[in-house]
Amino acid sequence: MPPPLPTANLPSQPAFPPAHSLSLSEQRAAAVRIQLQASLERDRRRLGIPGVSVTILFALGSVSKTYTAALIVALAGDGKIDLGAPAVTYLPTAKIDRHITVRMLLDHTSGLDDFFLHPPIDKALLAHPQATWTPARSLHYVGKRYFAPGTGWHYSNTNYLYLGLIAERITGMPLAAALRERFFTPLGLRATWYQAVDSPRSSLAHGYRFNGASPSAKPIDLADGSGVAPFRSVVTAAGGAGSIAATSADVANWARRLYDGTAIGAAQTAAMVDDISTSAGYRPRVPYGLGVQVFKIDGRLTFGHSGRLLGFRAAVRHIPDSGTTIAVLTNQSRADPAVIVEHLLSIVFAPSPLCHMCSRPS
Repeated sequence: MPPPLPTANLPSQPAFPPAHSLSLSEQRAAAVRIQLQASLERDRRRLGIPGVSVTILFALGSVSKTYTAALIVALAGDGKIDLGAPAVTYLPTAKIDRHITVRMLLDHTSGLDDFFLHPPIDKALLAHPQATWTPARSLHYVGKRYFAPGTGWHYSNTNYLYLGLIAERITGMPLAAALRERFFTPLGLRATWYQAVDSPRSSLAHGYRFNGASPSAKPIDLADGSGVAPFRSVVTAAGGAGSIAATSADVANWARRLYDGTAIGAAQTAAMVDDISTSAGYRPRVPYGLGVQVFKIDGRLTFGHSGRLLGFRAAVRHIPDSGTTIAVLTNQSRADPAVIVEHLLSIVFAPSPLCHMCSRPS
């Protein structure tokens, strides 16, 4: 088994020529990059994260929901799905309250219980980590609803498991194939794949848990040898709620193309974001639209999503006003990478030069 990744890294860049031959903007870019790398490494060590990639593949956890949501919204744009229709319209044999619409699944206002939030499923998943789960097995763990459909907000992986099934029924193909045909291939996301179905695109980072809260606590490898991270049972149980793996560069590219309207069209992207007005009255923990979290960081509006699986945590944010996109993927699940996102963005948007090099005349 490979050891934990020892360093933090930003995407590699060509070596810069001597400072005196650079323009002022190029000097600032070089200085910002140095500051970003230093900040990233400090956060990695302080939070006790074995490895972090800010540009090996990482499991994305619930960031996967952005792909599933985009596919459903795109199919709605094609006229193949009515977001206001009952979910049972597309899954007639499913045991879903007829008052739950497709839109309610997307924005977590369905009231459906989260199958992942019960100790019995944890025991079953960990007992046989190499097992392949079916949606029916996952749905067996769905408990009593949180509230009547459309009367509250509660994040639930069950919503996105059902959305994946709807996408499969409408497209007539497995979710993995539908995502690849609609997004991965045309957008050039060559380092993105649907785990346990697609062939791995590269080496996969192992997920780690720890035997203590200290940053120096020993990491415990969760890999089961199946080439699925963190392990096969939990990923296959997640389905459309959390089965994708990718590099941070691909995730950032995806977020940029999704939120600037390239991936599904400006009108459909706007519909995803504008839905926050629907859930706002229920005071969600994070303002949430159709598969997108919408909130400000240091006064700047951002779109994106966070993700978490045992052994992995991720965060991706896109800032529409500047066109800036950042994705932070880690192979641990105890520290929130949102802290790293905020630190790096504070450097990117620093109002003044960050070193003496930047102030030299070009």
